[in-house]
Amino acid sequence: FRGYCSRRLRRLRKTLNFKMGNRHKFTGKKVTEEILSDNRYLLLILMDAERAWSYAMQLKQEANTEPRKRFHLLSRLRKAVKHAEELERLCESNRVDAKTKLEAQAYMAYLTGMLHFEHQEWKAAMEAFNKCKTIYEKLANAFTEEQAVLYNQRVEEISPNIRYCAYNIGDQSAMNELMQMRLRSGGTEGLLAEKLEALITQTRAKQAATMSEVEWRGRTVPVKIDKVRIFLLGLADNEAAIVQAENEETKERLFESLLSECRDAIQAVREDLKPDQKQREHSLENDSGKVSNIQYLHSYLTYIKLSTAIKRNESMAKSLQKALLQQQRSEEDGKRTPRPQDLIRLYDIILQNLVELTQLPGLEEDKNFQKEIGLKTLVYKAYRCFFIAQSYVLVKKWSEALVLYERVLKYAREVQSGAGAYTNSLKELPDVQDLITQVNAEKYSLQAAAILDANDTHETESPSQVKDGKPLSERFETFCLDPSLVSKQVSLVHFPPGFQPIPCKPLFFDLALNHVAFPPLEDKVEQKAKSGLTGYIKGIFGFKS
Repeated sequence: FRGYCSRRLRRLRKTLNFKMGNRHKFTGKKVTEEILSDNRYLLLILMDAERAWSYAMQLKQEANTEPRKRFHLLSRLRKAVKHAEELERLCESNRVDAKTKLEAQAYMAYLTGMLHFEHQEWKAAMEAFNKCKTIYEKLANAFTEEQAVLYNQRVEEISPNIRYCAYNIGDQSAMNELMQMRLRSGGTEGLLAEKLEALITQTRAKQAATMSEVEWRGRTVPVKIDKVRIFLLGLADNEAAIVQAENEETKERLFESLLSECRDAIQAVREDLKPDQKQREHSLENDSGKVSNIQYLHSYLTYIKLSTAIKRNESMAKSLQKALLQQQRSEEDGKRTPRPQDLIRLYDIILQNLVELTQLPGLEEDKNFQKEIGLKTLVYKAYRCFFIAQSYVLVKKWSEALVLYERVLKYAREVQSGAGAYTNSLKELPDVQDLITQVNAEKYSLQAAAILDANDTHETESPSQVKDGKPLSERFETFCLDPSLVSKQVSLVHFPPGFQPIPCKPLFFDLALNHVAFPPLEDKVEQKAKSGLTGYIKGIFGFKS
């Protein structure tokens, strides 16, 4: 955006012939009321302010890793405020309409509030933001609905800053209002959501200074890591926001945000565990069988992460179950319908998380905890078996589905028999009594469907509908109903064609040659003359015999 502002300034100066000297010499010029014949002169000042503000926001992100850049950030903000003051002064001219004057005043108040906000001058910042908010609200009421949307959006962006300033001044209810703002934003991404998350984190960081320990399952553990303190302080607020979420998309985004914060806190604890402490963490302390405090804190955070993952998967399973009930409508609309296999996968993940919970260090000897996890495992196993049975019903495997329904009833009865002292911990789980009622109804439906399917099988096996697997080219003389003839996989001929025997080229073997006696030919073969000295001399002189 800073680059865009620079390019826009260059184009405006070139168009208005308002150049600052030439290549060799800089000559500063100021926009005065006398040259306000064109409204683009006001855009020059606005682009200067926007460029300085955007550079400040860029430096604010970089200052997280390079703290020295904060000084440059404050300098750029002061520069933006200076340009905004000049813009407000020019807009006081009679040539400017009332709407532009109000917008310039609101813009000036906003940048002034941002400068005081970065200086942590909360009272002055809140006054400036309130002034800006009041102007935008009045503008929203004075114009059409299309223009009012833009002004109301600016009001929503400013409100979190006002509440944060109020909290720092001493208003303790401001934190709750920030959480409600995040909930109303629907968990959407954007500048407003990022600003809300940053302000909430800063507010919790101030509260975390007073937190020193946490108690879980009868044991108090000191908390010395700031990131863990901030996470534990916001845990209850995040869980309340998830419960109050209006739709599944918002709930899913809040779950992901909570899991991300939990993973960061676990990583901070893991980094605090030194390599030479790992052996001591699993050893006995004071002969009581307890693990170290830092390891117990790590187990607590892991428990929160796994429990949150289970709740998220259970929420997704509930939404899929609702979609399964509306499956017929979805098929008519041509959309992809959910299947029982999707739910089976979710319950597999839940059962895996429960297994990890039983293996947390420091909880191996906690019999109540192990019993509670065991009952939860039986509940989710029952639901997993139920949806496996549903998937078998879809492919008409009646006997397998019936066996699985009996297994569901077995798990459900075990939960009911062992849930006496753990009723409070099982309140959040799905009700197994509803599952038993549903399974009994499904069993009767399954038996009826199996009987009807057997009757249909006998009826369809008529001679006119039985196909022997031959292609159409081999059964012209036989009539049968073959629906595949109008499908994409019609069987007309065997392709590729099968092999057929053909005569082989004969091989000749001469067996008589070995038994034939040939006549002598010595008398017909010319005898060579015996060679000697006479023959040699005759050969030299060319004489022949």
